[in-house]
Amino acid sequence: MNKVFVTRQIPDIGLELLARECQLDVWPGELPPSRAELIEHIQPADGLLCLLSDRIDEEILQHAPSLKVISNYAVGFDNIDVAAATRRGIPVGNTPGVLTHATADFAFALLMAAARRVPEADRSVRAGQWKTWGPKTLLGADLYQATLGLIGFGRIGQAVAQRARGFDMRVLVYDPSFNPSDLPAGVQSVALDVLLSQSDFISLHVPLTPQTHHLINARAFEQMKPTAILVNTARGAVVDTAALYHALKSGQIASAALDVTDPEPLPADHPLLGLENLVIAPHIASASTATRDKMAVMAAENLLAGLNQQPLPNCVNPHVYNDSH
Repeated sequence: MNKVFVTRQIPDIGLELLARECQLDVWPGELPPSRAELIEHIQPADGLLCLLSDRIDEEILQHAPSLKVISNYAVGFDNIDVAAATRRGIPVGNTPGVLTHATADFAFALLMAAARRVPEADRSVRAGQWKTWGPKTLLGADLYQATLGLIGFGRIGQAVAQRARGFDMRVLVYDPSFNPSDLPAGVQSVALDVLLSQSDFISLHVPLTPQTHHLINARAFEQMKPTAILVNTARGAVVDTAALYHALKSGQIASAALDVTDPEPLPADHPLLGLENLVIAPHIASASTATRDKMAVMAAENLLAGLNQQPLPNCVNPHVYNDSH
């Protein structure tokens, strides 16, 4: 029976699928295994089911001589050295598509919460500051007919654009990989500087790559409107954290709403957490019960396929099958 290391307690539906065919070693802790613990548990493993918080690099793979497949419980896979896995003939799976709508919903929830200052309002009430109705109390920004800039127009970006139609928003898109002729009606492809300068809301939907690392930096903030609101449900390092702090602290932009940060999680004493014009969540954009269950099933199915020497249903390095090892 194949041995499988699962680096966290994923929903039961996925673990039950694996338990029928595999000998499971499931990490019991709330925090991820340390590097030493990861190496210890991966050594005898035929399969690995990991999370974004697990860094699977060349050194880790060197300690996994029996490893046949890696299944990432996520859409993104920047935590895995895919090239190193490919060199070893190891297919890498992910869970695309299934979390599109949950993430798009949450991106819009963050956008609305920041626009209408919902967390600030909640804090003020709990602090006993609500004395009466005030004409200028906690004034926010309208979404209706505002301009939304989407950086990245994959599945999630497109789903956010669909939601923006309900608010009659003007939608601008920057995505060099997307054919402008394929854009839906009411969505306009523009250069990045145009998007930054014209958007009332900017929402990030790109993978973390060398090209997108700190894509939103000091220069980008300089181009934004002082009333702009930035939303990030992509990856924390797409935004330069120091530049974001300066932009928020100085009033260069109005506010930001983050589901991802760099570093992640933020230390409790991080200066960002002292700002009122920041909404922040602990990386929960896909955290609906149905979505996380579907992710667990997809991750399990990828793992089982790899263990059975079958193509993964969702493989990020399909060329691994063309190479001889």
